[in-house]
Amino acid sequence: MAGYDQTLEPFLWRAEKLYPDREIVSRTHEGITRSTYAEYGDQVRRLANALEDAGIETGDRVATFCWNHDRHFETYFAVPSMGAQLHTINPLLPAEHVQYIVENAADRIVFVDPSLAEKLAATYDEAAFESVEKFVVVGSEVPDVELPDAVDYDSFVAGHATEYEWPELDQEASAGMCYTSGTTGKPKGVEYTQQMLWSHTMAMLTPQGLGIEDSDVVMPVVPMFHVNAWGMPYATTAAGAKHVYPGPAPEPADLAQLIEEEGVTITAGVPTVWLGLLEYLQENTVDLSSLETIVIGGAAAPRSVIERFDELGVEVLHAWGMTETSPVGTVAHIKADLQDAPAEVRHEKRSKQGLVAPGLEFKVVDDEGNDVAWDDDAAQDFGELLIRGPWVTDSYFERPDADEDSFDGSWLRTGDVVTVDDDGYVKIVDRTKDVIKSGGEWISSQELENAVMAHDAVAEAAVIGVPHERYQERPVGIVVMAADATISKDELESELVESIREEYPKWWAPDAFVYVEEIPKTATGKFSKKDLREEFGDRSLVEGEAPPDRE
Repeated sequence: MAGYDQTLEPFLWRAEKLYPDREIVSRTHEGITRSTYAEYGDQVRRLANALEDAGIETGDRVATFCWNHDRHFETYFAVPSMGAQLHTINPLLPAEHVQYIVENAADRIVFVDPSLAEKLAATYDEAAFESVEKFVVVGSEVPDVELPDAVDYDSFVAGHATEYEWPELDQEASAGMCYTSGTTGKPKGVEYTQQMLWSHTMAMLTPQGLGIEDSDVVMPVVPMFHVNAWGMPYATTAAGAKHVYPGPAPEPADLAQLIEEEGVTITAGVPTVWLGLLEYLQENTVDLSSLETIVIGGAAAPRSVIERFDELGVEVLHAWGMTETSPVGTVAHIKADLQDAPAEVRHEKRSKQGLVAPGLEFKVVDDEGNDVAWDDDAAQDFGELLIRGPWVTDSYFERPDADEDSFDGSWLRTGDVVTVDDDGYVKIVDRTKDVIKSGGEWISSQELENAVMAHDAVAEAAVIGVPHERYQERPVGIVVMAADATISKDELESELVESIREEYPKWWAPDAFVYVEEIPKTATGKFSKKDLREEFGDRSLVEGEAPPDRE
């Protein structure tokens, strides 16, 4: 039997001892900040002491409402290593979702960025936030916003010791928490144990994972509130590599500058980020000689992006995962026997979601639960992807109703419909649910439908995602106007968009509306999204038109 449990703290211990001078670089509103693993370790222990002094105990939840930066990174080790649970909150969620998950998680302290403090204050509801005892604004002062018991980060940690005796934790102890978003109904909480995050980290270090080494300079553009930035902060620390954090709302110019000046070798983010960088490169000269790998996930990577970066000498690693899988489940590495294959073959493999990560198992089943064959030629051989392994959850937090439909014994039912080719490469071809993915973020079609149908001039409405070159999918509303409607279509659309942007993130608003006499329905009376996608799925959207400002 193992003599010591699998927990996160030894990763930090190793980085401090073996790589004390390796840098952690962060872009902030005030400029670039730099520290070393030695300094980082001191700050992590100082934060743990501050949290303990504030009353945080084993099992308590500490939330973050932050962008990617060094202070956010400090919570990644301080909170779970002291035995508490780090709950990262997506600040792009609608207010009602934030209220629900804070109340459901019973968070005791919430860390919030100054640039997000006003948004959180607008979301604040006394009943939903009843468990929250303190808001810590990550900076040296508290903005003039209505957040009770708010203190600035510098004051919160000031005077606390840089020594801290980490407890010996059980590997089954809770370490992290993240909520799913975008599906119908309430968000579902996924808890990560110490062992789950340890296992995921170790897998990401392997060549079949992300292959992070101590010589790497790693820049996660994927938000740190998205399933721990895909686990990259933990894997980077475990490897003893250099961290680079791009801060709030980085533009392509910011990313290009960081890559060039900090020597970034591996980075990760949704396709929209890299489409923007490619556009920037067309007009600007940037030295990308250090950059070796871009990990793309959150949405399907356009084949054109893979090919264009390949021409620049940068490898694109297509990956797939879920909140429930901690998150990485597959990575599209090229097998050894395909390394010399024609570029067309290699690009085709890279455009798929890839090969299952070492340590995981998967199967694909049809509606009757029968295994679906791996076959290049069987275009119709597809089914739902089921997956299991040491970093795949087997339940949702306080949601037995969701567990019944989402798990089959030890298997997680992903809700993704896939094919698998002869070489074992997984390709997602559809989803069992109608959530829309736009630029790596999720949009609930049902909530939009309810918002549209709330208008008196609308009799029926359905919302589907249609392909978009830059954002992968954008929502389009299919509308049946009420027989007694007197409003014009232009006026109706203006009012619908305005009301949606008031209730939800601005970028949730449909890009277009299509008017029909009747919406097709299934035998059970539900809207037939399948028929709508077949009829309107190739509807052209304005290329390059960005969703409204997400902040």
